[in-house]
Amino acid sequence: MKKHVLTIMLSIFTVGVSLACTNYLITKKASTDGSTMISYAADSHVLYGELYHWPAGKWPAGTMMDIYEWDTGKFLGQIEQASQTYNVIGNMNEWQVAIGETTYGGLKKLGKQPGAIMDYGSLIYVTLQRATSARDAIRIMAELVEKYGYASSGESFSISDPNEVWIMELIGKGEFEKGAVWVARRIPDGYVSGHANQARITTFPLEKEDNAISSDDLDKINDENIDCVYAADVISFAKDNGLYKGKDKDFSFSDVYAPVDFGGARFCEIRVWTMFNNVKDGMEEHWEYVKGNIEHPEEHEEGEPITPDHYASNRMPLWIKPDKKVSVHDMMMFMRDHLEGTELDMRKDVGAGPFGKPYRWRGLYWEVDGVTYCNERATATQQTGFSFVTQSRSWLPNEIGGIFWFGVDDAASTVYIPMYSSMTEVPETFAVGNGAMMEWSENAAFWVFNQVTNLAYTRYSYIHPEIDSLQRHFETSFIDYTPAVDLGAKELYAQDPELAVEYLTNYSVNQANMVSREWKKFYQYLFMKYMDGNIKTKREVPEGYKYYPPEVKQPGYTEEWYRMIIEETGDQFKVPEGGGH
Repeated sequence: MKKHVLTIMLSIFTVGVSLACTNYLITKKASTDGSTMISYAADSHVLYGELYHWPAGKWPAGTMMDIYEWDTGKFLGQIEQASQTYNVIGNMNEWQVAIGETTYGGLKKLGKQPGAIMDYGSLIYVTLQRATSARDAIRIMAELVEKYGYASSGESFSISDPNEVWIMELIGKGEFEKGAVWVARRIPDGYVSGHANQARITTFPLEKEDNAISSDDLDKINDENIDCVYAADVISFAKDNGLYKGKDKDFSFSDVYAPVDFGGARFCEIRVWTMFNNVKDGMEEHWEYVKGNIEHPEEHEEGEPITPDHYASNRMPLWIKPDKKVSVHDMMMFMRDHLEGTELDMRKDVGAGPFGKPYRWRGLYWEVDGVTYCNERATATQQTGFSFVTQSRSWLPNEIGGIFWFGVDDAASTVYIPMYSSMTEVPETFAVGNGAMMEWSENAAFWVFNQVTNLAYTRYSYIHPEIDSLQRHFETSFIDYTPAVDLGAKELYAQDPELAVEYLTNYSVNQANMVSREWKKFYQYLFMKYMDGNIKTKREVPEGYKYYPPEVKQPGYTEEWYRMIIEETGDQFKVPEGGGH
């Protein structure tokens, strides 16, 4: 493997990156333009946001590939290299195949597998270098963990191509045996799905039905009638090891391998609910569940096999049919949710401070007088390293059809910039090695965006609306320009596909570097305007003046916040009559 690839492997993921991520999945008939889409937020307090790139390559027989654990950089072993690998930009390749993930963990006894080589991060990026479709990706991932073992805990994967969107859930076999058990389901066209650190596949069709096959028949995976694929031993493994007792047809992957608990609902499923609630009426019926009030016909005794009577009985569906179709900008906005408009709206309680900040500093749990409480964990969060929305468009050549809308830092205040998945260079502002988590770089987008966002956290109700305005300006402009960019690429493609790729590379690189430059200027403007608790507005210098000071406002806090101070302190700050005002 080339040196720069090894460097990426060591730098991308650090401890805890995948413990709080969000994926939304949109099928062709559920999107406004017929594209398939997935979204992903890579949330970690120590993840540095960069745009990864693997160029296409051809490899001689016998070439071996080093695998490093993505969370730690630990060397895990070697696997056989493919003879042909494909261009990958971030989490999308030149075939318009995209993969995202969220970690759900699952049963602790299945979390460690001695000698395993393929961890979840390597599984994603190795597969992207080899897959030509979503079904191909599922086959490759299944074969890799079977051959080399699985070195991570339970994962949910979003897998899309220009025509289909799948969800695949996988968990290792721990110390019992090598490999993993898994289930993959195609999202019905016209429907949407999501996952956010809680396994969501429950019961599923079995191979005796026409639309399902087990891993014993992976050679049939490209049959378009197949919409469910699973490890041949996904049920028998659970039975043989005392994890499940019941009929095969009643087996629920999530309820056995990753039962939902309070945290799984309140911190995880609630993020799926917010997207569902945006596109479909009637989601209120699942509100109590996502708040953490989980119902079971019977309680499960630890150490005993799970039976269907122990399953959570009030779960949300795996997918829903939306009342309205979803645009790419809708997807961007879904990633910016802070539970607005619900009883858990993070802007509304005392923790939001005087300026309605919809963020809480970690940890998730806190304790007072022996009683445990929690902070909310919304979709948009301060610790995001990077996030994206992918578009795979079947009506265009692969070189033009794939767009990887990429942003760094908090999704609520980033700008999603179009990176075409065929591009052969990465913008300097997103490049791996341009800065690091403890290494400053003046032109790295990660640091530029963090400066703006962290300033906004100090007076959110004033500063964030300005961010929102400029963010919308850039994103709507990019979306509006996309048909023209596509048209230019198509004209070049007719002459020579390589010219189209060069054109799209230049376009993507230029937009990313431009936004980063403008965002840096934006920070300078915001800092000057909001410095020292004032809000200053520049005024024109009248004739005859050398200098004319800016208009200064000092709005202080809201009346509601002042009332809270009085409730807390009584007359401590009360000014006596005649004491001045």
